[in-house]
Amino acid sequence: MPPKAKFDRAKLQDAALSIVDGQGLQALSMRTLAAALGTGPMTLYNYVRDRSDLDALVVEAVMSKVRLPRESGAWQADVRAIVEATWRTVRRHPNVIPLALTRRTLHETTLEWAEALLRALARSGRTGVDLLVAFRTVSGFVMGLAQAQLADPLSPQEDGTNPDVKRAQALAAERFPRLIEIAGAAAKVGADKEFRAGLDIVMAGLCNEGKSDARH
Repeated sequence: MPPKAKFDRAKLQDAALSIVDGQGLQALSMRTLAAALGTGPMTLYNYVRDRSDLDALVVEAVMSKVRLPRESGAWQADVRAIVEATWRTVRRHPNVIPLALTRRTLHETTLEWAEALLRALARSGRTGVDLLVAFRTVSGFVMGLAQAQLADPLSPQEDGTNPDVKRAQALAAERFPRLIEIAGAAAKVGADKEFRAGLDIVMAGLCNEGKSDARH
């Protein structure tokens, strides 16, 4: 009978996420994770194979914190609820967003999230390629917007000001009128309002009768 595992996956996830939240992605390594768990780096190779596995740990940790809503029967409401829960969760862990956009994991937590979103989208009547495109569009929106908002140099700082906005507004008006326009808007709009307006655009597209041209 094999010996009982010293650590379960959830404990590894929590320790890895704590490192990344506090010190950034560059701080996560076999050595730092082993130290956080009070063990030696070689012990971790019984649980984690390589850097890709380390990255997967933090993605799984964040996705496990998304509280999926109960299905309401209305697919639009369910998609909105899943997207909002995901957006709010990933914003609390900004250092993980680049990994969430680029790393794939088959862990139960991420599979359950994906399946829940797919079930909601499938109730719109989409199947096959149409379902795939809808899923990628929605998941790309939520992760991409979270990253864009957190990295946006035009977002207001704690005192409500931002020198980058002033620099943008000082651009040549005849050449960059729309950039100047959105610089002013970025200084005023809140993250929640921008998220909901963006989600309205995505949902309007999903509800369009045309659905998708991908299969043609």
